[in-house]
Amino acid sequence: MHSTIFVNLPVADVDASRTFFTAMGYRFDDRFCSDEKAAALILGDSMVAMLLQRDYYQTFVPGHAVIDAVSTSGAILCLDVDSREVVDELVGRAVAAGATVGSTEDHGFMYGTSFYDLDGHGWEIMWMDPAAAEAGPEAYAAAQNSVTAQNSATAQNSATAQNRD
Repeated sequence: MHSTIFVNLPVADVDASRTFFTAMGYRFDDRFCSDEKAAALILGDSMVAMLLQRDYYQTFVPGHAVIDAVSTSGAILCLDVDSREVVDELVGRAVAAGATVGSTEDHGFMYGTSFYDLDGHGWEIMWMDPAAAEAGPEAYAAAQNSVTAQNSATAQNSATAQNRD
């Protein structure tokens, strides 16, 4: 249905935001920006976050208040990565560049940590085991619980057999 997403976020200082995300290893596409009012943050092949100076952002939403993301949450932007280690690495870079760390969730097959950028926007970096993504998290968890229960029963039966000998 859609081939590209542009997420527009209000920021207090476009240059500071550019420095922050560059320190995390991201790049920008200046073809979308003609002045200091905006920066096109490349999140992936078809994903762009437009970081818009607050007063410029206001021109896109006339009659609506622009949130202060430090005190009001409007969205959490969740991005997937290839491994748990990359989650920790990327969030570590964000914190080193001035972000505030959020919460971490570890469900074994899915792992993620959130952070808040310089303007308070919530971001979550997450990894999910490809088998869990394919089967669906609930089905994968149920299958893993079944395997764990079978392994536990097998180990218990083995220990019982050894005790009889």
